[in-house]
Amino acid sequence: MNRITVLLADDHTIVREGFRQMLGMEANIEIIGEAKDGREAVALALKLRPDVILMDLAMPHLNGIEATRQVIKAFPTARILILSAHSDDAYVAEAIKVGAKGFVLKQTSSQDVCRAIGQIHAGQTFFSPSVAKRLALLNPTRRTREGAMVAKARELSSRETEVLQLIAEGSTNKHIASELSISAKTVEKHRASLMAKLAIHDTAGLTRYAISTGVIENRVQNTTS
Repeated sequence: MNRITVLLADDHTIVREGFRQMLGMEANIEIIGEAKDGREAVALALKLRPDVILMDLAMPHLNGIEATRQVIKAFPTARILILSAHSDDAYVAEAIKVGAKGFVLKQTSSQDVCRAIGQIHAGQTFFSPSVAKRLALLNPTRRTREGAMVAKARELSSRETEVLQLIAEGSTNKHIASELSISAKTVEKHRASLMAKLAIHDTAGLTRYAISTGVIENRVQNTTS
C-alpha cells in the first residue's frame, strides 16, 4: 500500500510533535518533512512534493495564506489543508480562494484530521464540521468589516504581503532586505506602496492592519529583532 506523504508546517514545536505522533500511528500516512514558518514550508513543498501539506494559518515570516498562494503558483497540483485555531469566515474564504482544499480547526479530532488527509489526497475537499456548516449558511454577498478588510488586502502583491508581515513582526528595513534578498531601497518602495494602497501612514498602523486581517497574530509581533 502506498503511503500518503505529508509535509507539516506549524511554528509551534509541540504542535508539530503532536501531529507527528498522531499521524505516525496511521499505517497509510508518512510525514516526510516539517517546517517551522511559511517561508520554509514553501521551500520544502517545492523540494519534497508531498501528497498533502498541513499548513498552519498563522506563522512567522510568511503566513499560511500567502505560503499557500506561493506553493500553488509554483506547484499547481499541491493539495493543501489549512490548520487554524480560528474559523473566521473571511479567512476560510481566502484560504479557498488561494487554492487550499480544506480547512481544519486544531481542536478537530485526530480521526477527522486523518480523514481530511485521505479525502484531500483523493481529490476531494474537507472542512471541519463547524466550518462546513457555516460555509453552507454564509451569504456570499455579505460584507462584514473584517471581510472588507481582507478583500482590500487582496490588492497587495505577494511581495508586498511578505513585506507587510515582516514590518508588523518588527523587522528593520535591513533585516527585511536580507530576508527577501532585495535591496533596502526596494524595501522602502514596497513600504511606500503599502501605505498608499492601504491609506495607512505609519508602521503602527500597518501592524494593526496586519493583525486585524490575520496576516499575523499578536503572539507573533515583536519576536523578530
